[in-house]
Amino acid sequence: MTTALIPTLTAKARAAAHPTATPTPTPEAKTPCTCPTPVLAHRTDASVLRHGPIVVKAHAPDSHPADLTARLAAATHPPLADTLLRPLRPTPTELHGRLVTFWPYGTPVDRDTPEAAPWEAAATLLAQLHALPPSDLPHPLPPMRGPAKAAHAVTRLHAAGPHPAAPPVLRAWAALPPWARAEAPAPGPHLVCHGDFHLGQLVRTPEDHWLLIDVDDLGTGTPAWDLARPAAWYACGLLAPDEWTRFLDAYRGSRGAALPADGSDPWPVLDVPARALTVQTAALAIAKAVAADRPLDEIEQALVDACDRMARVTTLPEELAPEATK
Repeated sequence: MTTALIPTLTAKARAAAHPTATPTPTPEAKTPCTCPTPVLAHRTDASVLRHGPIVVKAHAPDSHPADLTARLAAATHPPLADTLLRPLRPTPTELHGRLVTFWPYGTPVDRDTPEAAPWEAAATLLAQLHALPPSDLPHPLPPMRGPAKAAHAVTRLHAAGPHPAAPPVLRAWAALPPWARAEAPAPGPHLVCHGDFHLGQLVRTPEDHWLLIDVDDLGTGTPAWDLARPAAWYACGLLAPDEWTRFLDAYRGSRGAALPADGSDPWPVLDVPARALTVQTAALAIAKAVAADRPLDEIEQALVDACDRMARVTTLPEELAPEATK
C-alpha cells in the first residue's frame, strides 16, 4: 500500500471541497481551511477519507477502469437518482496506481442505535434498483461481484492456514452450486444488483433521503444476492425476527423482483445466496482472527456453527436457524 496515498487523497479532497482556496495561504489570504479530514477506511482493497462535504475513495488496486466507469454511469443515470448516491465526477481519476472517485458526504447508519436501522428504506431502495432494466442503462454493466467476493473470502481462509473452525466452513462452501462459488454464470434473469448490500451501504442525505452507496460490486446478476446478508443473519440468529420481517415485507411491498410476486415462501430463492453469505462472513472472520492471533468472538462462532449445520440440512431457514429465531 503506497505510503503517499493518504496524504495525496487528503490534498485531493481538500481541493475538491474548496476549489477556490489559495493552495499556500498568505497574509492576504482568507483563514486557511480547518476542516477535519478523517480517514473512514484504509484497507488493501479501499481507502476512504472525508474532507467537509467531500468523500474521496481509492478503489482496490485490481479495479478495472471500464467496469468502474460503467458503474459510475449507472449511479448518474436519472432513473436511479433516488436510489444510488450520485458521484461528483463521472469518471475515475488515477492516483498512485489506484482509481479514485469523488462523492458527496452522507450520514451513515448509526451503529449505536440498531433499533433505528432503516430496514424499510433499505428494502425499498433494493427493489427500485432491481426494477431497472439493465438495457436502459447508458453503458452495459459487468457481472455483479457478489459470488466473486465470496470466493475471495474462501481464498483468504485457505491462505490464513489451519484453524479448527475452518473445516465446517469449507464443507459448507463445497456444498454450494458452482454459480454461488463464482465458477459458473449465475442463473437468470439477470437484473441490476448492488452486489454487496448491508446497512453500511446506506447514507442519509441533507434532504433526509436514504441512498445506497458503494458501486464497486454493482452489476447484473441474481437479485436475491442483495437480500442474502440479512437473510443469513436472520437464519443464524443474529438478526431479530421482527427486523427481518420488516425488511422482507417492505421489499415485497415495493414489488421487489427477487421474490415471488404471489407472496409465497421466499426461502427457495434465498437459500443458496444466504448460505454463500454465511460462508463468506465466517471465512473472513476466521482469517481476521488468525491475523490478530485471537479467538473467535461470539458472533463469529455463531457463523461457524451455522456453517456446520448447513452441511447437515437441505434447507436454510428452519433447520439452520437456532431455536431463538423460530
